[in-house]
Amino acid sequence: MSSLNLDDFTDLIERPDGGVRRDAEARRERQIVPPGALGRLDELGEWLAAAQSAVPVRPISQARVVLFAGDHGIAELGVSARPAGTAEELVRAVLDGSSPVSVLARRLDVPVRVVDLALDCDPDALPAEVVRHRVRRGSGRIDVEDALTAQEAEAAFRVGVALADEEADSGTDLVVLGDVSVGGTTAAAVLVAGLCGTDASVVTGRGGRAIDDLAWMRKCAAVRDSLRRARPVLGDQLQLLATVGGADLAAMTGFLLQSAVRKMPVILDGVVSAACALVAQRVAFRAPDWWLAGQSSGEPAQAKALDRMAIEPLLDHGVKVGEGVGALLALPLVQAAAALAAEIPERERESAEPEPEAEPERKPAEEYDAT
Repeated sequence: MSSLNLDDFTDLIERPDGGVRRDAEARRERQIVPPGALGRLDELGEWLAAAQSAVPVRPISQARVVLFAGDHGIAELGVSARPAGTAEELVRAVLDGSSPVSVLARRLDVPVRVVDLALDCDPDALPAEVVRHRVRRGSGRIDVEDALTAQEAEAAFRVGVALADEEADSGTDLVVLGDVSVGGTTAAAVLVAGLCGTDASVVTGRGGRAIDDLAWMRKCAAVRDSLRRARPVLGDQLQLLATVGGADLAAMTGFLLQSAVRKMPVILDGVVSAACALVAQRVAFRAPDWWLAGQSSGEPAQAKALDRMAIEPLLDHGVKVGEGVGALLALPLVQAAAALAAEIPERERESAEPEPEAEPERKPAEEYDAT
């Protein structure tokens, strides 16, 4: 019998410190720039202060990009612009520095970590530090079979928990979270549709490399058929991930929950991380208080998930490439909010005791008539 009890996360996860947030708000009101003049940057600075339990807020000095990689069997149906089983190529581009996330990470001086959970390739084809957490080779075709066995789902979830602990223990103070997958947006759409009670057409987008109308219709059908398999297990989040998720999605869900336990803020990227966040919210309702949404990708399932969690994206550039790119673009904004909150000086305080009024000038005694 499994020793993993997801209900434990409800007790382990606390909200960011409300008292510290009030202190941060009070400090903001004393700064020389009027409150509200910096727009949402004020709110971000106060959120960071609460997450860090520190006023003034500390700078973000050890951010890290963490990418979960995997191939999804549903891609065999032609629901993606990329051929099934080719996520390895995307991972190689990240590792050799030619992918968009690698370019941005170099510019921002942020390290990138790629974790293979279910790539459909020989493990010897990639570095050992990438493949050492692999659970299986590719996830199942979720319209007709489970993505994972129950044991694989638990193993992948535990990988995510362990990785969150590794990052927190190493001093990472903010995580930019993304995925490197083929077929992952289809699995994400199924999770969002099931948890939000919507139809396939409402949540099905066109993916990172926009698919044509025929491929979109195939994707809608795949989401619809997978959704039928998801509905009976919506009450059991780990079983849901095993049925219609995938090893990378199960690991990402565990990572998000343990990051909240460890009070480590996370910036979500696109639809895949948003779907995993929605699953994690069902496990522990306070967990979303530790997450930001970096950007709006234009994927309908992402918008549905973020709306359900009441999380507003920081940016809206329609970046669909995945790999954490949209979330990484938002990192300088978060860093700027921290710097402004900490470094703008406060107004000089007025004297607590007003100076006494000058006494009226007394006339010399001889100027008064004697009575």
